[in-house]
Amino acid sequence: MSDRPVFVVGCPRSGTTLLQLMLHSHSRIAVPPETRFVGAVYNKRRSFGDMRQAAKRLALAEWITGDRTKFRELGVDKDEFIRQAVEGPGSLGSVLGTAFRMYADRFGKARWGDKRPSYVKQVDMLVRLFPDAQFVHLIRDGRDCVSSLKEMPWFTHDSFHAISIWAEAIDAGKRLRKIMPEDSYYELRYEDLTDDPATELKKLCHFLEEDFDPAMCSPGDMASVAVPAHKVWHSNTHGEVLRSRVGSWSTRLDSWEVRLCEQVLGERLEANGYELTGAPKAAKDHLARLQRVMQKRRAARMRKSMRDRFNRLREPGPVPALLTSGQRVLAGVPAQRIEVEVPQRVM
Repeated sequence: MSDRPVFVVGCPRSGTTLLQLMLHSHSRIAVPPETRFVGAVYNKRRSFGDMRQAAKRLALAEWITGDRTKFRELGVDKDEFIRQAVEGPGSLGSVLGTAFRMYADRFGKARWGDKRPSYVKQVDMLVRLFPDAQFVHLIRDGRDCVSSLKEMPWFTHDSFHAISIWAEAIDAGKRLRKIMPEDSYYELRYEDLTDDPATELKKLCHFLEEDFDPAMCSPGDMASVAVPAHKVWHSNTHGEVLRSRVGSWSTRLDSWEVRLCEQVLGERLEANGYELTGAPKAAKDHLARLQRVMQKRRAARMRKSMRDRFNRLREPGPVPALLTSGQRVLAGVPAQRIEVEVPQRVM
């Protein structure tokens, strides 16, 4: 049976929380609420030092469990995590993976996953940390994503940014289809998933090399466990799987937003099976503004990519996790755990 990590990715408001709950409902897979410390740790890896040193693992584990992260969302004992991270393999991914493995242990499950929409643009990072990972990209009609995004209390941007974000997720997926192995990257549509959950989840389980678990079709049973109560915008995940929001963009978007979406996102929408309304062309000033936003966001991504390339040249220690059978095979290391010296914590 597989022990590979599973990452749920996609544009925000594409249904990734629903898919998280469906996967968490499987008897062998545990997917926690968003913790958001994986990217932060990776980006700060030079400052954390060489993870082959137990003292460095101790310092990193204590940072992860501190007030700057959402480690508490895992419901994992802080001191026990620190102990296991220090005693575990000496790599950055191993310390991070230990937190998620312990979350899976809470439920007696063999596999762990993680969900964060922005991961769709950070797959390179995740593959470096967890080289045997599998990625599930949930795609939803861009017009529905835009209409939902602009209504979120945490979304501080405008419709132009929302349109850009969906385009970025789709473009990232197109790239991943070309470069990722077939057993590592999988796409499905939110509309298909909500229309016939059992059929789509059986296909997904085949990709994950798991038997289908009927409990996956009732994700609401897990909402109280895997969705924090303060995230009121996910309240619809507590009930049955519904299609009531499919196509709701037609009443939630202004006419100028529909025109802009269909003109700029049209090819992407049609390539993923979404029909266009034939709306008139968008106003020139709206197009110009959107182009400026997209260019600015593209430049920011390029700067971030350049920083990462530079940091890779000066990494202090190993990055890939050594926790699963696949990770150990890829690293060419023996399966048994290596005993290490455990430093005393400073109280």
